[in-house]
Amino acid sequence: MFARRIQLIAILLFVLFLGAPGAYSTAQDFANVQIQTTKVTDNVFMLMGAGGNIGISAGKDCVLMIDTSYAPLTDKIKAAIATVSSKPIQFIVNTHWHQDHTGGNENFAKSGAILLAHENVRKRLSTDQYIEFLKKTISPLPAPALPVITFNEHVTFHLNGDEIYIFHIDKVHTDGDAIVHFKNSNVIHMGDIYFNGMYPFIDLSAGGSINGMIAAVQRILTLCDDNTKIIPGHGPLSDRTGLEAYRKMLTAVRDRINREINAGKNLDAVIASRPTRDFDPAWGNGFLKPDLFVRIVYDSLMKEKSQAQYHRKIELAQ
Repeated sequence: MFARRIQLIAILLFVLFLGAPGAYSTAQDFANVQIQTTKVTDNVFMLMGAGGNIGISAGKDCVLMIDTSYAPLTDKIKAAIATVSSKPIQFIVNTHWHQDHTGGNENFAKSGAILLAHENVRKRLSTDQYIEFLKKTISPLPAPALPVITFNEHVTFHLNGDEIYIFHIDKVHTDGDAIVHFKNSNVIHMGDIYFNGMYPFIDLSAGGSINGMIAAVQRILTLCDDNTKIIPGHGPLSDRTGLEAYRKMLTAVRDRINREINAGKNLDAVIASRPTRDFDPAWGNGFLKPDLFVRIVYDSLMKEKSQAQYHRKIELAQ
């Protein structure tokens, strides 16, 4: 009973972090939030505040922005951008649909920015979404907050002296994740595929999976060299070494839990085995505590096994 109570408290804290309706509902909640600007290269910057990390391409053409954080932070974000560029914010890319990355969409769109995202992001932002892990329904955003340009596989911008390649990988953090690769600048914005220094949330109800997460990280590592800078969805600026450590953690935890499942253990027994114990000092101090991360990985693997068994039955029946 005590463990269940602790788990419920942790989930409540996560709801607040994700920015579900009702969370951070007053201006006072954001009054003390400061937007920190990190210069990544001459033309690329990272902004950190209360929501997901924002990427900025600022140069001679315009400002291209990646994600918009929470709506109450719009003015602070605009002020931070103004310190690195006097150009208008012309384009905004949403890396996925979660509100801590899209909450400011409407404000920036009304200021003239053009919103772009994978087609599944627009679908999810325009309809009610139920996050099973949180037992929470997320209401749709108003029409002005929706991406007006969508893509299926990839799209490229040629701006600010850079080739900005935006591509989709399916079944990762969600089913609509976009990775932004600043090819000339050697910078990659990974959105919530990468939680630097903390266990990641994987939205299984929106098409995410642990195996998809690991595959995506491995693919992105092939794009990196020792000088690549990586902007995570949450956490400080990173690099190839940091991302390799993240992949190692994800893979080890996945494999350990998979072995426990194959041995016939249920969720409670898997949690009791503490499959993250040696990673907890480095990764377990974020908003998603070890037991909750184990639960997500367990549920993801069980879901995939169930789907595989279903398809196997269909094949045998044919």
